[in-house]
Order: sequence, then structure tokens, then C-alpha cells
Amino acid sequence: MNLRDRLLVSLATSLSPSQAACIFHCPFAYFAGKFPTVSGKPIAEVLPTHSPALFRAAVRRAAALLRAGEPVALPTETVYGLAANALDARAVAKIFEVKGRPAHNPIIVHVSSVAMARRCVTEWPAFADRLARAFWPGPLTMVLPRSAAIPDVVAAGGVTVGVRWPAHPFVQAVIGACDFPLAAPSANLSTNISPTNAQHVKKGLGDRIRLIVDGGPSQVGIESTVVDLTTTPPRVLRPGVIGVEALLAVTGELEKAEWATRHAQPLRSPGSLPRHYAPKARLLILNWPDETGLVAQIGDLGAPLQKTHVIAHTRIPSAADFGRVSVIPRQAEAFARAIYAELHRCDEEGAGWIVVEALPDTAEWQAIHDRLHRAAA
Repeated sequence: MNLRDRLLVSLATSLSPSQAACIFHCPFAYFAGKFPTVSGKPIAEVLPTHSPALFRAAVRRAAALLRAGEPVALPTETVYGLAANALDARAVAKIFEVKGRPAHNPIIVHVSSVAMARRCVTEWPAFADRLARAFWPGPLTMVLPRSAAIPDVVAAGGVTVGVRWPAHPFVQAVIGACDFPLAAPSANLSTNISPTNAQHVKKGLGDRIRLIVDGGPSQVGIESTVVDLTTTPPRVLRPGVIGVEALLAVTGELEKAEWATRHAQPLRSPGSLPRHYAPKARLLILNWPDETGLVAQIGDLGAPLQKTHVIAHTRIPSAADFGRVSVIPRQAEAFARAIYAELHRCDEEGAGWIVVEALPDTAEWQAIHDRLHRAAA
């Protein structure tokens, strides 16, 4: 029996025969209607953190729920995460339930120190020490052989686990209060746009979880760089704002994973599925010489202009012709910080099509290329 089936069977043991059949044969359909609502409105509590007293109160509330085995949406510097006790298989299984996440997609484990990270793995090579000194706390995940303390469900049945020490002060405080690591993928429905503020989480998961902590907008805006340290040389499994040049300055050698390797089973990194980070609208990446050229390209695709939202950085069309025109600076870090929020806004305003201006083909844009091409798949 594979990992997916083992997970679903374990979750179905307390259900009626008809419910068990539903969860096994169509788990996403079962979980889609599983969570209660109040008059169709979200039931999640949203706690602010903008004063020291509110920050401390939110830490206490989040830690209490996490100790009780409940998933909680927390801010990080990359994107908002849906966190649970990484050492508790039942708690982690709830993440899969809430998100409708495929059981073969592993989850990154978040820690609050190198010592905690080392308890999650069986090996800690010199590369790990050097990368941790250079980039932790921060948006870097290292894949290493997992220890027996990490349940199968976290690693999607694999022998490795990704560990990260996040830089956001709130999630650091919560991990410290709990004194256990947190498994935390993005706090959204599986394959949807990642959330970079509390309202994004509430829109997607507000009727499925008990607590969302509002720590303000994510300052990085896209998911962490993932580096596999079980290979020689180390291999980048997912690009992020910590780019290849920065990694090479520390490791001296690095391999970029080929597409087939990144899709080997079991997966070693999240964010490896072909379609991911996707809006409801159809997303296209286009290059246009001027507004006339853009209108012609969209017309050739059969997309109505007023249902087409444009995200541009250099050749800015007139807003009069389109449903919406957004401008993000032509600077990779600023673009990364803003792109998910813009995609959320397009969906909220009912876009049928989203056209993103083609990005520069340079190293600092690699992670954004990756996210947009998966969103467009």
C-alpha cells in the first residue's frame, strides 16, 4: 500500500463505510465539504500582532492550538504557512486535509535553531553548517536524511526532509514557545496562489481552520530556495530569492536539478509539481512591442479585453482598454514581493485572463520565472 493510501486509510478509520469510501476514492471532494461554516462566512479567528501585547497574546494562542494538534496559519517572511507539530503525524495529516494536498507532496519543517534542525535529520554535513551560517534565519531550505522523529507523512514517504529556520519574528516566537518544529506548507488550497497576507489566507482557508495570525505582508513574497544536500555536489530543487550565485559563493559547486530529476518519486521538495501557484484565471506570459501589439496578441487568443488583466513592468498599456492594468517595478526582489498579491487581486476582481509581461532572462529572475511558468501550466 502506497503512502497516499496509508494516509487515507488512517484518516478513514473513524468514518462510516460510505464516508470512508468517499475519502478513499475522492479525497478532495470529501474534504471540500468537511469543514463547518457559520452562515457561509469564515469562522477562523484572525489575531493581529502590531503591538507587543497583541504579539504575545497571539503567540500564546497559536502555541496552545499547535500543542493540541490543530493547524494554524502563521506569517513567515516568504509566504504565509499552515503549520502543525512536525513530530505529530495526526496533526500533520490535518494539513493535508485542510489544503486538499496530494499525499506524495512533502512538507518543509521549520525550526528555531540549528540544534533543532539537527534533531530532525541524521546527517549534518559541512555544507549544511556553511549554508546555515550564511543564510539562516532566512528563505533557504536544506534537504537532508530525515531522522526517526519526523513522521512518514511529512516526508511523503521519502527518506529525506527539508528543514528551514525562518526569519520572521512571529513564527520564531511560536516555535520557541512550542519547543517543537513546525511542518508548514503555504496556507492555501493545494495548487492555488500562495498567500502573502492574512486576508489571502482567510479567503482560501477561513472556513477550514480555527486561527490565522496576521503578521502583515510577507517581505520576500515567494517560497524559499530548496537545496538538496544528499547529493554531491549539492543540487537546487527549487529556486528562490537566494540565487545560484549566492549559493555558489558558499558551496563552491552546485548542480541545477533537471526536470526529470525534480519529478522523481518520492519528491524531495514541494513546489515541484507541474502546475502550482495558479490563479483561477488563465495566466499567459507575453512579450509585446507596444499596446497595439498587445491588443493584437490578446485578440488572436480570443480573450475579451475587459476580462483581461495586465501585469506589466516596462511597456505599460493604457488601463482604458483592459479590465485592470497593474505595474510592478522591473526589479526582481520588488517583483517577487508583489506578484502573488497582484494575482490574488486579479482573481478577486473576476479576471478571466491574466497577461504578465515577459521577464528578463537573468539569474535574479529565475525564481519568478519558475513560479509564473507553473502558474501558467
